[in-house]
Amino acid sequence: MQANETKLRQLIEGTKQYLVPLFQRTYSWDKKEWSILWDDTRELSQLSTPKPHFFGSIVTAPVTSVPQGVSKYLLIDGQQRLTTIFVLLTLVRDKVRAIQNSFAEEINETLLVNKFQSDLDFYKLLPTQVDRTAYKNLIHQENKNFKAENPITKAYEYFEKRLKQEKIDSELEKLKKLKIILTESFSIVSIVLDSSENPYLVFESLNAKGRPLTQADLIRNYFFMLISIDEQEKIYNEHWLPMQESLGENLSEFIRHFLMKDGGIVKQNEIYSSLKDKVSKSNNVTHYIKELKTYSTYYKKLLEPELESDESIKKMLIRLNRIEVTTAYPLLLNFYHDYSRQKLSRDDFIEILKVLENYLIRRFICNIPTNQLNKIFPHLYSSLSSQLPKNPVDGIKSILQTKGYPKDSEFKIQFLNKKFYTTHNTEKTKLILETIEDSYQSKEPHVYKDFSIEHIMPQSLSVEWKNHLGENWKEVHELYVDTIGNLTLTGNLELSNKSFEEKKAYFKHSNLQMNRNFSQFSRWTRAEIEKRTEELFQKALEVWKYFGSENNQIKQNVTGTRPTELKILGQNFQVQSWREVLETTMNTIADLEPDKFEELAKNFPNLVGKDKNQFRKDIELKNGYFLESNLSAEYIYKFCNQAIEMIGLSSEDWQVIYQ
Repeated sequence: MQANETKLRQLIEGTKQYLVPLFQRTYSWDKKEWSILWDDTRELSQLSTPKPHFFGSIVTAPVTSVPQGVSKYLLIDGQQRLTTIFVLLTLVRDKVRAIQNSFAEEINETLLVNKFQSDLDFYKLLPTQVDRTAYKNLIHQENKNFKAENPITKAYEYFEKRLKQEKIDSELEKLKKLKIILTESFSIVSIVLDSSENPYLVFESLNAKGRPLTQADLIRNYFFMLISIDEQEKIYNEHWLPMQESLGENLSEFIRHFLMKDGGIVKQNEIYSSLKDKVSKSNNVTHYIKELKTYSTYYKKLLEPELESDESIKKMLIRLNRIEVTTAYPLLLNFYHDYSRQKLSRDDFIEILKVLENYLIRRFICNIPTNQLNKIFPHLYSSLSSQLPKNPVDGIKSILQTKGYPKDSEFKIQFLNKKFYTTHNTEKTKLILETIEDSYQSKEPHVYKDFSIEHIMPQSLSVEWKNHLGENWKEVHELYVDTIGNLTLTGNLELSNKSFEEKKAYFKHSNLQMNRNFSQFSRWTRAEIEKRTEELFQKALEVWKYFGSENNQIKQNVTGTRPTELKILGQNFQVQSWREVLETTMNTIADLEPDKFEELAKNFPNLVGKDKNQFRKDIELKNGYFLESNLSAEYIYKFCNQAIEMIGLSSEDWQVIYQ
C-alpha cells in the first residue's frame, strides 16, 4: 500500500481511468453534501491566495490492462467525492465553451476524457452501470435532453443554479478560478493498494457496519497517546469521562465550538486536525483537557438552560435556543467563562443575551441569511476583549450594528409583509407573539406551554368567510393569511373555521390582552389585518428597539409611489411601474429556481397559474405561466416579498427603488 498527499489535478491528468467496482454503492450524494462542497469552493474563491483544502482520501487499486491501453484503477473509496468533482469540471467546461472554446477544450481533453481512446476507455471516470448513462450524457453535453432523475444529473443542475447566483463581474474569470480551486486547492491523500491486497476486503473494512469513529473519538485517542500511562486513568476518570457522559453525542460539536471561541472557523470534518494544531502549540495536554472540561459545563447549560441556577439567565438562554442560536455558542462560551470568573457582571451578561436576541430576531424578520453568522460571532469576542469589563454591552452593540443589523425602515417593511406562519418559522413566530403579549404587562404572568398559533382568517375558507372578505377574497387570503396581523395565540383547538363573530366572542374572555383587543373590530378583512399588523409592529419596535446610533427613519408604504429601479442579486433593472416589478421578479425566480417556482404556484394558486382565463388581467411569463396583474402596488410588494423569501433570498437580494 502506497500513500501520498497530492492535488486533484495530479490524480486525474494523464491517460488513465477510474472504475467504480460493482461492490460499491451508486452515486448517492444529494443537496446536503453538494451545498457543503460549493460553500467550500466559494470560501476559497474569496481568498486572494487560496489555501490548500483537505478533501479526504481516495483509495484505488491498479487493474491489469494491455500495455498500450489506459492505466486503470478500481475506485475503492472516494467515489462520491471524485464523481462530484468530475460533474463540477463538466459544468465549468460547458459554461466556458461559449466564452473561450480553447479553454473548454483544455478542460475536456486534460481532465475529463482520454482524447485518443475509444469506447469506454474514452472516459477518465466510469461509474457503476446505474449511473453510467447519466454521466456519459453530461460528458457529451446531452444533459439538456436527459430527464433529471439520476443523482449525477441532479448534481449538475444544482451546481448550475448556484453558479448562476454568484455575483462576479467577469464570467470567464469566475470559471477559471473555479477550475483552479478544484484542481489545485483541493488536496487529497491518494492510497494505492498493492496487487496482493483484496480490494473488496479493504472496502468492507473502510465501510464497516460498526459505528464509525467520531471526531471526539479521534481526539480522545490522540490525547491519551500523549499522556503518560501512569496518569491516563486518573485524567480520563476526572476530566474526560465526565465531559463525555455529560455531552454524549454533542461532544464533537462542543469541541468545534470550543476551538472557534478564539475567532477561527472550524468545519465539522476539521475538528480533529484543528485541535491537533492547538495542542501541539500548547505543549500541555493535561491542561488542555482540564480547560475543555471547564468549558463543557457552560456548554451543557447552553444546551439545557434548566441547569442554570439564575432565573433571568436561564430565561434568556431558553429564549435564544428557541430562535436557534447555535452559531453564537462560541461567543457565549467566552461570556459564560467571564461571568463565572466575575469578570463580567450578571446584569451585563443578561443584557448581552438580550442584545443577541434583538439582533437575531430582527434579522429573522428581515429574512437575512444565517449562513454568515458563523463568521460574525466567533470573531466578536476578540474585538470586544479590550473593552471588558469596562463597557461590554455598548461594545457588542457597536460591532453588531455594522453586521447586517436591520434598521427600523427595513424592519417595518418586512414585519408588515412577511409570511410568519411556515413550517420552519413556527417556534420563532410563537416566541414573537408571546413576547408581544408580555409587553402589555399583565398582572399575572402567562404560561404559554399549551398555547398554539391560531389564524383569525382561517387557512381554509368557508363560503361564509369568502363572503365576509369581499370580492377580492382570493388575493386577500393568499397574501394575508400567514402574516402576523392574522395570527394570535390560543389554547382552544376548536376555533378553526368558525366565523369572525364566533372567534371574537371567544377572545372576549381570553386571558391574553392581544385577544381582548379584537373587540375593537366589527369585521375581519384586509383593512383590519393591516391595522392590527401595524399595532403589533409598534409593540415589536418597543421590545426589540433599534440599538444602533445612525439615523433610523421609517419609510412610507408603497401606495401611491412609482418604482424606478429593481435590484435582484446585484443585477439592476429599470422599471416604470409596479406591474414591471412583478413581471421581472417572477421571471427571475422562474429562471433561478424553476422547482421552487412550481412550489410558489401551488402556494399562490390565485395569483400564479397555467390557465390565463382564471385571471382578470394576466401577464405571461417566459416559462409559460401566467400572473394576475390586476393588483395594487401594496399587493405586488407584499407578494414579491413573500415569493423572494420562499426561494431563500433576503431583503438584501431584492430591493425596489421608488419615488
